[in-house]
Amino acid sequence: MNLFGWQRAVIKVGSALIAPEGGPCSGQYLLSIARYINECRRLNREVVLVSSGSVAAGRSLIAHGEIPSIAEKQAMAAVGQTKMMANWSRFFDFPCAQILLTHEDLADRRRYVNIKNTIRELLNNGILPIVNENDSVATQELKVGDNDNLAALVAQVSDADLLMICSDIDGLYTADPRTHADAELIPHIKKITPQIYALAGGTTNKIATGGMRTKIEAAEKATLNGIHTLIVNGRNGQVFDRLLQNELLGSWFERQASPKKARKYWLQHTLKSHGEIQVDLGAQAALSKKGASLLSIGIQAVRGKFNKGDAVLVCAPDGTPLGKGISQYSALELAKIKGIQSRQIADILGYCPSDVVIHRDDLVLI
Repeated sequence: MNLFGWQRAVIKVGSALIAPEGGPCSGQYLLSIARYINECRRLNREVVLVSSGSVAAGRSLIAHGEIPSIAEKQAMAAVGQTKMMANWSRFFDFPCAQILLTHEDLADRRRYVNIKNTIRELLNNGILPIVNENDSVATQELKVGDNDNLAALVAQVSDADLLMICSDIDGLYTADPRTHADAELIPHIKKITPQIYALAGGTTNKIATGGMRTKIEAAEKATLNGIHTLIVNGRNGQVFDRLLQNELLGSWFERQASPKKARKYWLQHTLKSHGEIQVDLGAQAALSKKGASLLSIGIQAVRGKFNKGDAVLVCAPDGTPLGKGISQYSALELAKIKGIQSRQIADILGYCPSDVVIHRDDLVLI
């Protein structure tokens, strides 16, 4: 694997690195990670950070029993989130943005598109998105469940080609290294199988409980969507120095397809089309030959009923299908703005959620 080949990475950092030993937010392990992020940005590579730690950061400020209640944990998250963000911000001389998500946000197509747009614009403006689960309001049925799986979902929504999970373990071993002296690190996993899951152990395994199993689940989600996944020890600063030298100290889960092929398959075969957008000859040429986004001015007709975030067919003036994409507007909205300039959208609708109708990253040509 060419570790220098990626262009956009999601880096997940766990609570054990942010608030070591259950204490307050600390820079003990974050400095080397932040230095790595800074160097990646210098190399014109984009990073999205998924950070745990809000509950741990706020624990000392909320009165609680031996086992905090859900309400107490939510209060800890509410006060701890600002501390966690401030802890990260002090390492960077560029702006950081906070994004708080729940599973419901990622499951809803409209919100999914909004999240994608927000991350895209933040990166376009050189801002580091820092994502966390919205623990201050999420109830159990809405929670993603752990930030490993959250990071995999964020990697998908942000069109990343690398997911890096930073934890307090070196990677996937042949056995629990804490109890088996002969356990060996597995540096390369070509495909995640039941045998790989078995290496995580059962619920009695301290590594597996909220640990290695969720990391394998995250890796499976990511690799099936064309995203290489790494598990590395965030407590070892050498890990990040070696990554910059194109060397890996950890475990690499190989992606099962290229991001483009995985996304093409997802758009073509998984998402059902809810309508059609017919474009003019100018838009047809721009989409087919220039890889452009679809603008409202190039739309001639809209057919069917669909909402923002739904997949739609894009057709040539003669009705021939050109591709399929995710619409930033509903059919009703497009009927009002078809054929007009993007700058006029706000005048007609009273708002303008996007300058494009279908972004080129959300369009696959047939």
